[in-house]
Amino acid sequence: MLISPEVLRTHIDYTAWASARLVEAAAQLTPDELTRDFATADKTPLGTLVHCFAADRIWMARVAGDAPAKFIDPERDMHFSVLQNDWPPLMQRWKTWASALTAEAAEASIAWTDLKGNSFEMPAWQIVLHVVNHGTHHRGQVSGFLRAMGKVPPPLDLARYYRELAK
Repeated sequence: MLISPEVLRTHIDYTAWASARLVEAAAQLTPDELTRDFATADKTPLGTLVHCFAADRIWMARVAGDAPAKFIDPERDMHFSVLQNDWPPLMQRWKTWASALTAEAAEASIAWTDLKGNSFEMPAWQIVLHVVNHGTHHRGQVSGFLRAMGKVPPPLDLARYYRELAK
């Protein structure tokens, strides 16, 4: 399947845009709201956002050929300030990586070892779409958490992003 590097760049930009908007909305939550347990895999709004950030970080290490970091370091990562301070530069790193992406590089396989030691390989374009899809899934969860707490989450849908790009 051929997906243009420009489409991949657009979707990386989208995921950065949507994540930043959701972090901005979550910044309005109290500490108790940020850590309210919703009985999901990552439990809380903070935990779910940190999960997204950590996954973006792990996948960046994989595509860049860096040694993988620990997925989530609770001592370091489970702080809202990490999302505010560390996620934007990480997303900029994704954008920089994607800016050099060619059609050949998008099709090229990237090999990595998961956190359990299993080896895998897949084309770069599939990794990009996975990263975007993974973030969309978990941002949707956090949006649901916000609604359950009586808050109005920001619009994060892809069509909204496309409309903002067109302006």
